[in-house]
Amino acid sequence: MGIFGKKDKLQIIAFQTYGTDTHLYLRGRALEDEGIDLAQKGFFKLFLNTWKRFETDEIKHTGIKITLPDDRTLTGTTDKNGYYLIDDTLGDLEKLTNAEGWLQCEISYTDESLKREILNQNRFPAEILIPSKTSEFGVISDIDDTILHTGVVSLLKWQVIFNTFFKRATKRKPLEGAAEFYHLLHRGKSGKRANPIFYVSHSPWNLYRYLEMFLTVNKFPKGPIILRSFVDFRSKKPQKQKEVLNILKTYPDMKFILIGDSGEHDADIYMQIAKNHPNRVAAIYLRTVRHKKRVRRIKNLIENYTLTPVLLIEKSEDALVHAKNHGFIA
Repeated sequence: MGIFGKKDKLQIIAFQTYGTDTHLYLRGRALEDEGIDLAQKGFFKLFLNTWKRFETDEIKHTGIKITLPDDRTLTGTTDKNGYYLIDDTLGDLEKLTNAEGWLQCEISYTDESLKREILNQNRFPAEILIPSKTSEFGVISDIDDTILHTGVVSLLKWQVIFNTFFKRATKRKPLEGAAEFYHLLHRGKSGKRANPIFYVSHSPWNLYRYLEMFLTVNKFPKGPIILRSFVDFRSKKPQKQKEVLNILKTYPDMKFILIGDSGEHDADIYMQIAKNHPNRVAAIYLRTVRHKKRVRRIKNLIENYTLTPVLLIEKSEDALVHAKNHGFIA
């Protein structure tokens, strides 16, 4: 609801997701448009935009339609929180992708009873990554303190709160050399591939556009951004682990490089996945954080680990040299 009781226009947000030649998987959310400008300056405006990202007006239990470039359609319904999930089997999807493997389609509302103005003439873009069968490997990367300095290990996580609420996405700084390294992985040893990059984070979906802008502004390779809903915060099984396993399941013939940091549980999750899925993990890279006790724990954890290469890295150059030596990049 807008100011003075005026109703906001409706929109549909599509999260960048992933699929296969025969499997279409698309997630997103139907919301009122709050007019969030991620480039706005000023303490109050930054706080107001953050509040708008979390105080959302969802469009619940409403029909939506996905239209593919070849005019095939799929329908779905938003849930009580405005989220939708299209998970269906189709054929010949890869032929609809561009050179980078992206399938571009449109989403629209189908509920004719909506007596509200809809943005973009009820046509909203969506993209699904369908990696080429010639991909050499995939990359699954954490975001917080892996490519974006967040401060997860700070006292009471105050740096996380400050950075998220009071810093514009355009002003957040990536860790040095990360974007360049990811582009090398994306292009692979031949320099001509389009190896898929998946970004997985513990952050809520409310921060999707914020993180999308950060990745775009800092020229990271485009890839699906996989976050979690607030319902997932109560799950006993780490959401990141579930998402990584789902990616491995989707591409059973693809090996993966897993990238995270030493601040939380990335090492434990990644090493357990490598143990349970032999020959699926080509390497594990873990960025160090400024916390001696946690770094020491990770060093002890990987000291006698031999199932797959695990590298604790201080800077991107360390990973780049390792990746060259192992034939991942040129």
